[in-house]
Amino acid sequence: MTQERRDRPERSVAAAVCLVLYAACLIYWMFFGFGRSVHLAMDEPLSYNLVPFNTIRLYLRAAAWLPPQIVAVNLLGNVAVFVPLGMLLPPSCRMRSLLELLLWFIPGIFLVEILQMLLRAGSFDVDDIILNGLGVWIGYGLLRLCSRFFRKSG
Repeated sequence: MTQERRDRPERSVAAAVCLVLYAACLIYWMFFGFGRSVHLAMDEPLSYNLVPFNTIRLYLRAAAWLPPQIVAVNLLGNVAVFVPLGMLLPPSCRMRSLLELLLWFIPGIFLVEILQMLLRAGSFDVDDIILNGLGVWIGYGLLRLCSRFFRKSG
């Protein structure tokens, strides 16, 4: 058995621990961070966007007059915050392909977006799902790139 084969279980356990900690942070950010709070009042309207690229287009158009930090947090932040998930899920859950990763991620993020809307801690926005999915895809790509690099150098 090669050293690489023996290290895999330890790497997947370490990735799983990091995944649990990171998922806890994500849940906090998505429901309580950035001044959010859960509102169970039924008289408040539900907030949602079902039109792909509508919110993204809105932020890109508003970039001329909105502070750059707001645009960056809403567009780049929604991508960047999910990059670690794309790197941690595959080794933790023994996923072998991007398709398998996305088959788990997409229903999960849909559920979180629906909960944000129902709990009035945010909105259901299909653009968030697109941007978050892009972050997961980038993270998976970085994971694959790093695996190849360390396989060649090891």
